[in-house]
Amino acid sequence: MRSHFLISAPSSNSGKTTLTLGLLRALKNRGMQIQPFKCGPDYIDPIHHTVAAGTQSVNLDTFMSSEKHVREIYHEYGSQADVAVTEGVMGLFDGADKMKGSSAAIAELLNIPVILVVNAKSMAYSAAPLLYGFKNFYKGIKVAGVIFNFVNTESHYRFLQEACADVGIEALGYFQKNENLVIPSRHLGLHISDEINYENIIEKLAEAVSKTIDINRLLEITALKSDRAVNLSKDKETSNSNLKITIAKDEAFSFTYIQNIKVLSGFGEITWFSPLHDKVLPETDFLYLPGGYPELFAGGLSENTSMRDSIKSYCENGGLTYAECGGLMYLGENITDQDGETFEMAGVLDCATSMLSSKMKLGYRIANWEGLEIRGHEFHYSGLIDNGLESERVSITNAKGVKVDTKLYRKNNIFASYMHMYWGENEGFIKKLLTKKSTQAVF
Repeated sequence: MRSHFLISAPSSNSGKTTLTLGLLRALKNRGMQIQPFKCGPDYIDPIHHTVAAGTQSVNLDTFMSSEKHVREIYHEYGSQADVAVTEGVMGLFDGADKMKGSSAAIAELLNIPVILVVNAKSMAYSAAPLLYGFKNFYKGIKVAGVIFNFVNTESHYRFLQEACADVGIEALGYFQKNENLVIPSRHLGLHISDEINYENIIEKLAEAVSKTIDINRLLEITALKSDRAVNLSKDKETSNSNLKITIAKDEAFSFTYIQNIKVLSGFGEITWFSPLHDKVLPETDFLYLPGGYPELFAGGLSENTSMRDSIKSYCENGGLTYAECGGLMYLGENITDQDGETFEMAGVLDCATSMLSSKMKLGYRIANWEGLEIRGHEFHYSGLIDNGLESERVSITNAKGVKVDTKLYRKNNIFASYMHMYWGENEGFIKKLLTKKSTQAVF
């Protein structure tokens, strides 16, 4: 790794994802090997990173996993790249509890120089005290440079450069507002849709970034003086299982962590399938239905009756299944979308979900399942209509230890929750599911 930097901002909606995508593609177009990372639990930004860089983006999260695990991931994936580009989450210092789990905490842990993206709309010299505060607030990190977003003209940028000079932070360039270079947002963040030509948008972002941002200087001021070695853990021993593991992956189900999949692969052979497009469930010992956007594809999921019947038959015959968030919604009786139309789903769990009059649930979660601690997060708008669900004896709290009403539901050998679990560091959760499986399960 020759250079590395973390792109952050004073607050959300400053344009850091847009700039990140443009920079990733611009660096890739130079023939460089790029490794993208994303701070926090977000699923969607890494999908876009992967398209822009041509390399799988990886999450770095010091709340859901240990600092040691984050260091190991950063070295494992970053060491083979020319440049490691990490996109922050929310504002630079926004964490689960003050700074804990924030982009700043990760920058300090991994000694990554920070590049601030500042929304300069209706701002000129007032950028000086803002930048001074971010530069001097916490000495454990280094704010190496700033890129200004929503800059109207070169003369506007010159005012901002003067502010940077007085504060002692290098101005690396600016980005103009362009409605043609915007990826639409939806309730879980940037949109994922077959109707949007992401490749075209990202390529144009790269062209725009290269014109007004000094990429050579960016790489120069974030160059590594030495690539410090990290002691990597030996491969964790698994139970030497030889399971047939089947994971849903398509437009409706795409929210997975690469480290979770890596751990699952130690338990057997993984097969991917599409509940939206395939006709039947492949032969399997363990079915994983991750989160995603089933409410956006409810019509197609409902119309695929052969798949619904196949999954229902597997579950009713005692097949081990773990479903989270979108997967939970799919296994329910039906989904009502935001237009009020109701679509039949797999009909395995005694519940239904609705996008009508629902409220956002967001935050980190800590689950304690008979002494096993599992960390993760919850982020959804759908509301659950409980028609008789039963749950495991699992205590779930938020990041501050306050109990929440999130549950781990169970029916037969089906386990489901709105909580997105992270087991990328510890395979204990998967072992627990396997241990809990009943061999005499009958619906």
